[in-house]
Amino acid sequence: MKRKALIVQGGWEGHEPVEVSEIFRQVLTESGFEAEVSDTLDAFLDRDKLMSLHLIVPVWTMGKITQEQLQPVLDAVAGGVGLAGCHGGMCDSFRESTEWQFMTGGQWVAHPGNDGTRHTIHIRRGSSPIVEGIEDFEVVTEQYYMHVDPANEVLATTRFPVVDGPHATNGVVDVPVVWTKRWGRGRVFYSSLGHHADVVAMEQPLTIMKRGFLWAAEGRDLV
Repeated sequence: MKRKALIVQGGWEGHEPVEVSEIFRQVLTESGFEAEVSDTLDAFLDRDKLMSLHLIVPVWTMGKITQEQLQPVLDAVAGGVGLAGCHGGMCDSFRESTEWQFMTGGQWVAHPGNDGTRHTIHIRRGSSPIVEGIEDFEVVTEQYYMHVDPANEVLATTRFPVVDGPHATNGVVDVPVVWTKRWGRGRVFYSSLGHHADVVAMEQPLTIMKRGFLWAAEGRDLV
C-alpha cells in the first residue's frame, strides 16, 4: 500500500505556493507516495483522514487558521503523522497561532537584505542522514532570521549579519536553516530555503527536502 501525503497550498502568492506544491507533488510521487493537493485549509477538518496519512506538507504563508482547522493537525502529528515543509509555507503560515509555531519549531521574523542576499548554508556534518554528503553551499535569496525552539535538532545554519542593520550590533550569530524535532509521536522537518520555486528546485535544497519528507513520513511506520 502506498504512503499517503496531503499538500495544502495557499496564502500569500508571492511565495508561489502552486508552483512549489507541484515540485513537492512530483518529488513525493517519484518517491512512491500517493500525493493529494488541496487549496483549502478545510482539508484539515477531517481528523480521521489526517490520521490515515504518512505526511502533511503545508505550503501556506501568512494566513489565519481556526482552532477547528488546527486541532486535527496537532492531533495527527502527535499521533505519528509526519509534518514537513519549507520557508514561509510552514514557518510563517499562521502568525497568530502559537500552537502552530510550537509544533513546527520556529517562526520567521526578518530577512535583512530581502531577496537577492548572497549567503552561505553551513551543513552540520554528522547531524543527520538528511544532510549526509552535502557540502556547504551558497544561495542568493532571502536569508531567514528565525525565532526557534531550543528542542530542535539543527542540521544546517546560516551566519548573520551579512547585511548591515540594527541586528548587526549583536555581533555574529548562527541561525538555524534546517531542523528536525518531535511532536508527540510525530516527526517534524523544516527548511527555511524556498522563497520561490526556483530556489526549491536547486539541487541541494531539493535533495534536503526530499530526504526530509522521507524521514518525517518514516516515523508513521514506527507508531
